[in-house]
Amino acid sequence: MDKNNQKNKTFFTLEKEAVFDQAQSSEKGLTSAQAEKRMAEYGPNQLNEGKTKSLLVKFFEQFKDFMIIVLLAAAVISGIFGDITDSIIILVVVVLNAVLGVFQEAKAEEAINALKEMSSPEARVKRDGTIVSLKSDQLVVGDVVLLEAGNIVPADLRLIEVASLQIEESGLTGESVPVNKELTVLEDEKAGIGDRTNMAYMNSNVTYGRGEGVVVGTGMNTEVGGIAKILASTDETVTPLQNNLNRLGKYLTVAILVIAIIIFIVGLLNGRGWLDMLLTSISLAVAAIPEGLPAIVTIILALGTQKMAKRKALVRRLPAVETLGSTDIICSDKTGTLTMNQMTVEKIYANGQLQDSTDSLEIDSPILYSMMYANDTQISGDGTLIGDPTETALIQFALDKEINVSEVLAKEPRVAEIPFDSERKLMSTVQKQADGKFLVSVKGAPDELLKRCTRYIQNDKVERLDEASKKIILETNHELAIQALRVLATAYKQVESIPTDMSSENVEQELVFSGLIGMIDPEREEAKGAVSVARRAGIRSIMITGDHRDTAEAIAKRLGILEATQVGGVITGAELDQISDEEFSTRVKDYSVYARVSPQHKVRIVKAWQKAGKIVAMTGDGVNDAPALKTADIGIGMGITGTEVSKGASDMVLADDNFSTIVVAVEEGRKVFSNIQKSIQFLLSANLGEVLTLFIATLLGWSILAPVHILWINLVTDTFPAIALGLEPAEADSMEQKPRGKEATFFSNGVLGSIIYQGVIEGGITLFVYWWATYYPIHAGNAELIHNDALTMAFITLGMLQLFHAFNVKSVKKSLFTVGFFKNKMFNLSILVSGALLAVVVLIPGLNDAFRVSHLDTIQWVIVLSASFSIIPIVELIKLGIRTFDKRG
Repeated sequence: MDKNNQKNKTFFTLEKEAVFDQAQSSEKGLTSAQAEKRMAEYGPNQLNEGKTKSLLVKFFEQFKDFMIIVLLAAAVISGIFGDITDSIIILVVVVLNAVLGVFQEAKAEEAINALKEMSSPEARVKRDGTIVSLKSDQLVVGDVVLLEAGNIVPADLRLIEVASLQIEESGLTGESVPVNKELTVLEDEKAGIGDRTNMAYMNSNVTYGRGEGVVVGTGMNTEVGGIAKILASTDETVTPLQNNLNRLGKYLTVAILVIAIIIFIVGLLNGRGWLDMLLTSISLAVAAIPEGLPAIVTIILALGTQKMAKRKALVRRLPAVETLGSTDIICSDKTGTLTMNQMTVEKIYANGQLQDSTDSLEIDSPILYSMMYANDTQISGDGTLIGDPTETALIQFALDKEINVSEVLAKEPRVAEIPFDSERKLMSTVQKQADGKFLVSVKGAPDELLKRCTRYIQNDKVERLDEASKKIILETNHELAIQALRVLATAYKQVESIPTDMSSENVEQELVFSGLIGMIDPEREEAKGAVSVARRAGIRSIMITGDHRDTAEAIAKRLGILEATQVGGVITGAELDQISDEEFSTRVKDYSVYARVSPQHKVRIVKAWQKAGKIVAMTGDGVNDAPALKTADIGIGMGITGTEVSKGASDMVLADDNFSTIVVAVEEGRKVFSNIQKSIQFLLSANLGEVLTLFIATLLGWSILAPVHILWINLVTDTFPAIALGLEPAEADSMEQKPRGKEATFFSNGVLGSIIYQGVIEGGITLFVYWWATYYPIHAGNAELIHNDALTMAFITLGMLQLFHAFNVKSVKKSLFTVGFFKNKMFNLSILVSGALLAVVVLIPGLNDAFRVSHLDTIQWVIVLSASFSIIPIVELIKLGIRTFDKRG
C-alpha cells in the first residue's frame, strides 16, 4: 500500500470503488496477513503519548522568572558579606514561592493522553471474510468496520453502507444535532468536517441506525490525531502577569544598581572607607529589593483561586487569575457554552396558527400525538429521556404540557413502523387505538411530507389541501427556517387494519397535515446577560462554532453578540480559507461570528486577535477546542460537558459550564490585578522611603538606621499589610472600565507617580523627625542619648508611616473616605499585628537592647504617631488635586 494513502484527506470526494482502490481493500475487508503487514508498517491505531514533566522539573521551572533570579543573586551577595539572616529570609521566601507554584500546577499536562483514553475499546471488523471483534488499536487502513447505535467510531472511516445512520460529532464540529450520514460523493475538496456526510470520524458517537465504513485513517493520521499534533506543537503562552513581573524585575535591577553605585561613590567622596561603603551599598541594594513580592503575588493569586472556586471557576494555573482581568476578547464555542446543548421546541404551527411553545395547546391536538408516536425516545425509570436530541425534545415538549407520555404509549402501543431514512427524510409508526382502529403517525422534512398530504387541519376541521394552503404552510416553514429553527412537519391518517405492505409508497400517502415544529438549541439566558456585562466592561464576545451559518447568526443576535439589524459580521471556515494570514489580521475585527470552522481555524482566529495586541480568552468543551484553548492567553474549559482533552489544555475550568461564570472570573481577575498593583505600590513606595532616608542620611553624614532596623521594618510592616491588600474587595466600578491593554504594567494608571511621591513623603517625614529629635531634643542629655532617641523615633516613624500609608494604597486616586477605612477585616487585623510587632522592640526590656533602640516617653510617642499619621491627610490632599486635574483635563 502506498504510504501516502493515509494522508489523503479527500476520500469524501471519491466513489466507493476508488476508495477501495486507494486503500487496497475490498468489501470483504483485509486478510490477517495484510493487516499484520500494515500494522508493522504504520503501527497501532492509537495516539502518541503526551510529554509530562516531573515535579522536580516543574519546581526548577519556578526559578526562571527574572525577579526570582535577582532575589537569588541578592541572597548570595548578602551571605558573602556576612548578612546571613537577610540571605536566609530571601531564600526561604523564594523556595516557598516555588513550592506554592508547583502545588497549584501539580496536575500534569493530560490533553494528548486523554485523547488516547477516549479511543473505542473494541470494534466489529471484517477480517478473512468473517466478522470479528478486535481491539480498536489493531485496526489498519483498509479494514471494513461495522457500526451500530451505541458504538464509538474507532478510526476515520469512508462510509460504504448506511441505514438511517446518525452520528453525533459535537466533539469535533460543535454541532449539537447528530448528523444524518449518506453515501453521496462530495465535489468540494475543501468541505468542512461537518459537511462530510459520507465520513465517520474517530471518537464520534453513533446515535442511531447502522452502517459500514472502510478505514482511511488511523492513529495520528485521523482528524483527532491532527488535533493531538497541534496540541503537541503549541507552546505555552506567557501570561501578562509573568511579563509584568519580569519587566518589574528588570526595572528594579537597574534602579538598585544605580542607587548602589551612587551611594558607593558619594561615600568615598565623603572620606569613608571603601569596604564600609561597599557593605553599605549592598545593604541598601538588598533593602531596596521587595524580597517578599513574589510570595505575596503568589499568595494573592492563590486567595483569588479560592474565591473563584467557590463561584464555580476552577483555576489550574495561578497566573490565569490575573490574565482574566486583562482579557479583551472572549472567543466562545456556541454549543453547550452559549447555548443549552439541548434541542428545545420553540415554535408550533398547528390548526392554521403559528404560536410559541409556551402558548396553550389542546391536549388532543393531532400534532402532539405525532410527536409522541413517531418517536423512538426511551423514558427511563427515573424519568430521564434517552435517544436522539431532536426526538427527546418532542417528548419533553409533551411532558411540559403535563401529558403522561408513558401512559399514552402504553394505551396505544406501536405495532408497526417504517424507520427514518435519509433519502425520503421521513419516519412513520402505526399505533393500535382503543377503538380497534390504527393510527399512522408521520414526521419528517416539511417539503417531503407535504408531497404526501392531501388534507390539512384548519380551525379544528380537516380541509382539502389545495395549492393556496400549501403555499401558506411553505411560507411559514421558510419563516421559521430563517430564524435558524430546525423545522419538522407532522401528519397522520387512520386505517382499519395494519397495512400488509409496510412500504413508503403504501403507508405514507393520503396523509392529513397536522403541523410544523420549530426547534433550536436555545441560548442560555445567563449567557445573554454575561455578554451584555462583558460589553460594558469593554470585552468583545466572539462566537466560534461548527454549526451552520444561519443558526450561528441567529443565536448571536439573540445573545447580543451581533446587533439585531446588523448585516455582516459572520464568516464561514471555507470563506476564511480564502483569506491570507496578513489580510485576516487586518480584518479580524470585522467578524464576531465564525461558522463551520475546524480546529485549525480556531487557532488562527485566536492568533489573529493576539497579533492585533489583544488578550484572548477561549472557552470550549470539545476535542476540537483543545488547540485553541492552549494557544489562547487563557483557555477556559467546561467541567460538566467538557472532554478531558479540553480540560487538560485549559488554564481554568468552569464547574457549572456557565458562561456567566466567566464574567464573575473576569471581575475577580481585575480585582486580583488591582490588589497586586496595590501591594506593589505599597512595597515599592515603602522601600523607596527607606532608600531615600538612608541615601540622604549618608549624604548628610547621619547614622540614622542600622541594617537590623531595615530588616525588621521590612519583615513586620511589609508582609502582612501587603498580603491583606490582596483581600481588598473589588472597587465598585471595576466592571465599568475598559480592559487595561496588553502593554499595561503594574506602574500603569498613575501607580508609578504614586510610588515616587509617596516614597518621597515617607523619606521626608522620617528625616524630619530624626532632624527634630537631634537638633531640638525633647529631653536634655549627652549626645549619645540624644542620638539613640532620634534613631529610635526615626525607626518607629518609618515603620508606622508604612502602616498608616497602607490605608492610602486602598485606591490609587479615590479618597479613602470613598473606599472605606475598615471594610477589610483582615487588613485591619494585619495593621494592628504589625504595629504591635514594631512597638514591642521598643517597649519590652531586653529587646530594645538587641535592636539598639531606647524607650520613648509619652511626648515622643505622640510626636512619632502624629508624624506617621500625617501621611494620610497629605496623600488625601494630593489625590484630591489629581482628581480635580483629571476632571479638568
